[in-house]
Amino acid sequence: MFSKEELFIEAKQFVETCYYELAKSEQELKRRLNEVHEEIEQTGTYHHTYEELSHGAKMAWRNSNKCIGRLFWDSMHVRDARHAETTSDILDELFDHIHYATNAGKIRPTITIFRANHPSHPEIKILNHQLFRYAGFETEYGIIGDPASIEFTKVCLDLGWQGIRSDFQLLPIVVQIGEEEPRWCTIPEHLIEEVDIEHPTNELVAELELKWYAVPIISDMVLEIGGIRYSAAPFNGWYMGTEIAARNFADPFRYDMLRRVAKIFQLNQERESSLWRDEALIELNKAVLYSYKKAGVSIVDHHTAAKQFKTFEEKEAQLNRDVTGDWTWLIPPISPATTHIFHQQYENRIVTPNYFRKDELR
Repeated sequence: MFSKEELFIEAKQFVETCYYELAKSEQELKRRLNEVHEEIEQTGTYHHTYEELSHGAKMAWRNSNKCIGRLFWDSMHVRDARHAETTSDILDELFDHIHYATNAGKIRPTITIFRANHPSHPEIKILNHQLFRYAGFETEYGIIGDPASIEFTKVCLDLGWQGIRSDFQLLPIVVQIGEEEPRWCTIPEHLIEEVDIEHPTNELVAELELKWYAVPIISDMVLEIGGIRYSAAPFNGWYMGTEIAARNFADPFRYDMLRRVAKIFQLNQERESSLWRDEALIELNKAVLYSYKKAGVSIVDHHTAAKQFKTFEEKEAQLNRDVTGDWTWLIPPISPATTHIFHQQYENRIVTPNYFRKDELR
């Protein structure tokens, strides 16, 4: 990934920033940089202390250009699972993560970090996009479930998993170590928290039998801290309502529910100028927010999230840190012009530590 010289440059930049933010002394910094340099020269890599790992993972959230929820970056609970060696060990850690993060609905931002990538060790890979995700099945009658999951569902079926063909069939977790055969495992029932979707004023919405899982745990991104890459580092916050209602349920290439919702609310679908899509979208978002709050599961609406992001920007400015961002991701998918983000400009510059898709890495 990096030569020894390049790796030490990356490490030095991270350790200096990390130790400054943690108010370490110059003596501690100098001693640590000497240790890192010596370890890189001898082994071609170095190992983070837990303190570095923890703060680095939090910094990565703070630097995530697409995330509107960065105000809470310093509250992330960092689980060190670098000791996990076997597939069973890894699955146990993932199940513990789910239990801890779900927290009976009061979701805790959490990351579990497995050992770093290095040529001397087989790479740990979690094949799922998210630990929770609904399957998608292609049938002669059309697609059943989530169209976004069709390809991964085929992978799971090829491995021997047999799921019930329904719209909300949770996929198994699939883990692979090096070139070993991937191993799948269903999520234990007692760890699964899902929310049935109903509307605060229209009981017919419940007849759509929509539901969604409580915790979005991203599991296919690479965490990079100081030049060290962790290919298995699943993390979660909590949902913003629009992620479920305006994207997962409404997108035509996902569950495509707008026409069915419009019919329930007797909206005129004959003319686009009636804005039936907009009305249906709002009602669907109301339903998701209402349902999650009724179930006692953490969620945030897009207006509150935008205000929280503004607070994040103000706090970073006070600390003389630039806020980078991807405007196209930061604006919510509904009513973006009602948020301050819509009227702002952000430099979409990548700062490390950060989380990357595998195709983004050099």
